[in-house]
Amino acid sequence: MHLQGLRSSTLDLALTGNCAISALIDRGGDIVWCCMPRFDGDPVFHALLGSTDDPMDGRLSVELENAVRTEQSYIPGTAIVRTRIEDAAGQAIEMTDFCPRFPHHGRTFRPAQLVRRVKPVQGHPRIRVIVRPRGEWGTAAPELTRGSNHLRYVLPGQVLRLNTSAPPTYVAAERWFSLHSPVSFILGPDETFEGAIEQTARDFEEQTALHWQHWTRRLAVPLEWQEAVIRAAITLKLCQFEETGAIVAAMTTSIPEAPNSGRNWDYRYCWLRDAFFVVRALNSLSEVGTMEDYLRWLHDVVRDADGHVQPLYGIDLERQLTERIETQLPGYRGMGPVRVGNQAYEHFQHDVYGNIVLGASQAFHDHRLFRRADASDFAQLEMVGERAFALHDQPDAGMWELRTRARVHTSSSLMCWAACDRLAKIALVLHKSARAAFWRERADLIRSRILSAAWSEERQAFVESFGGRDLDASVLLMAEVGFLPGSDPRFMATVEAMERTLCDGPFMRRYEGRDDFGRPETAFNVCAFWRVDALARTGRRAEARAAFEALLARRNHVGLLSEDLDPRSGELWGNFPQTYSMVGIINGAMQLSAPWADAV
Repeated sequence: MHLQGLRSSTLDLALTGNCAISALIDRGGDIVWCCMPRFDGDPVFHALLGSTDDPMDGRLSVELENAVRTEQSYIPGTAIVRTRIEDAAGQAIEMTDFCPRFPHHGRTFRPAQLVRRVKPVQGHPRIRVIVRPRGEWGTAAPELTRGSNHLRYVLPGQVLRLNTSAPPTYVAAERWFSLHSPVSFILGPDETFEGAIEQTARDFEEQTALHWQHWTRRLAVPLEWQEAVIRAAITLKLCQFEETGAIVAAMTTSIPEAPNSGRNWDYRYCWLRDAFFVVRALNSLSEVGTMEDYLRWLHDVVRDADGHVQPLYGIDLERQLTERIETQLPGYRGMGPVRVGNQAYEHFQHDVYGNIVLGASQAFHDHRLFRRADASDFAQLEMVGERAFALHDQPDAGMWELRTRARVHTSSSLMCWAACDRLAKIALVLHKSARAAFWRERADLIRSRILSAAWSEERQAFVESFGGRDLDASVLLMAEVGFLPGSDPRFMATVEAMERTLCDGPFMRRYEGRDDFGRPETAFNVCAFWRVDALARTGRRAEARAAFEALLARRNHVGLLSEDLDPRSGELWGNFPQTYSMVGIINGAMQLSAPWADAV
């Protein structure tokens, strides 16, 4: 039995990366997803979404002969993945995967490069190395050429070079050979490689580990659930394309929200909504560098918007993200379609204006920043606030991006209120009392409108749209953004109504109404975390802690979460890893943890 029998078809995946590229590694150690030269590029390893011919196509694999067992984990406090594989005789190898990231000559060295180190740890194991990158969404096999210590894979639009201390002849032929000493593989652009391969790989690993451990050490973590929070924080950081500052919603496309549902979307772009929640979660851990980089990108979004702001953009500010279906790949577990691009860029989602102001507001208050926001930044945000006020009671597609109808969504109006509320607070910091009064008046007007139009006497709850009756989990953000205190009777009643209607134990669906595809079948992970927050704010802390622990138990073997979850089986669905879900881990821990003073 070779490793084929140990490969998982579920989202038991580990993420590595360096804020330039990333890779997903299955429990057997295969790299099954990696886009180059950046997150939203053509997947050179696409096995996660199947293959057009041989199932080994589109993956990088090191197989151990007669493998029977695997173990996988992160080096603590890093983005470095270790996979141990044992055979039936007890012989074993250990693989280490990472993308280099460390300070070098006054800047962060983060090449579009994957490094894999393989060493024998017991016995005299035999391995086979399979490297099968593909281009044009699985349809283009590379032309393979070789040098003395490298192989070149010539693909449409890019050429990859694999530098290796293993015998290139064996690698090219996918031949079994005995592993007597460590070997390393460095895959990246076709550039001249200087230095000894094994020494370079070892140095890169040591420096990358040190970088992540220093980064982790600076986090202001809560007393409880530290490992979960650290893993979530590293994962969120990896989702930032640091060159521009954009933060992608997830690393994948087209992992269905539920089996055979057709709810397959491309999340490799920057949603302003998701990015705000990422920034705020990392800010709560005193990691403000991500915010600073993101605000560079956001500044250009606002300047180029000419009034209307899209809900999402490409990582280099692309406005047009035309959605198409790639028919060549069968999809995750054969559940297509595989989509590239996202039609939501055409939507009007009015909560985006609040997300812009909320994402930028800390920069006016935080004295630690290299560049604090100033009056000129406030003037830009005021234009955003004007849009928020003008649109707070106008129909839109809403945060759930409904494609076939528009309503005045409560969550969109709520975020428009948040834009005006935060502008009033920023104006006070800038000693602009007249502008503070102006924005406070507008915030109060929106607040009154929400309280009257979004409350349903029939449901005894705030509902998903003005004058509607359906419940929607996004309304739980009312307490989180400061619109209502958790003790407000209307908010408490809303939480209880949602628990009766939307919850399956600790899990929670987004809404009760039908959408473009019918009724949602799976729970949406971030909604369950919103409920945890709401329970804590309403004084039900014991219930909040129990629900939070139940959600943590549904993370995969290395502590990651996708977008969705089947409440019956516990199986993860949806794009992976999902920033929203990882944000929920941090927010829940920060809300519920005992204080450090209790222990020290």
